[in-house]
Amino acid sequence: MADRYANLRGTLDPLFRVGIGGAQLRTSGGGLEARDATDAGYVVARGADPVGDDDLVTRRYYIDEHKALRDLIHFIDQGPADGFASGSYKETTYSGPFVLTATWYESATKAKKLVDLTINYSGPFPTTELWRLYDTDGSTVLVTLTDSIVYNGPFEQSRTRTWA
Repeated sequence: MADRYANLRGTLDPLFRVGIGGAQLRTSGGGLEARDATDAGYVVARGADPVGDDDLVTRRYYIDEHKALRDLIHFIDQGPADGFASGSYKETTYSGPFVLTATWYESATKAKKLVDLTINYSGPFPTTELWRLYDTDGSTVLVTLTDSIVYNGPFEQSRTRTWA
């Protein structure tokens, strides 16, 4: 009897149940959904990390690849926010009225850096802003983001952002 279904590869029905009373795959609006046995809600679908350009992305891959940039966004411009413990400490250095560096630490002990900012100036105008986000050890740089700023007179004309 197993031979009878050896070449079965799909279904004309928009719903395909896996096993008896198991999860279902369903087409909906041109997409593919993983649904529970009663079709009342979604179920978790698992897969490998992507390799090709059109592969689906796992949560783990997304977090590993984009966490640093996402976390850096929480700092620009006002410091740590969502996902960071309260009690963070900021230290700023100046040259006259101009901020040269701003560093956020995990706490006032300054044992672990979270993020720092270094600003370079041409006269009174900042020409580069360099942000570095640190790993949980407080010393390993996860991502570096640099803004290069061009002015037209006293007005910012353009800003180019690069990250590594």
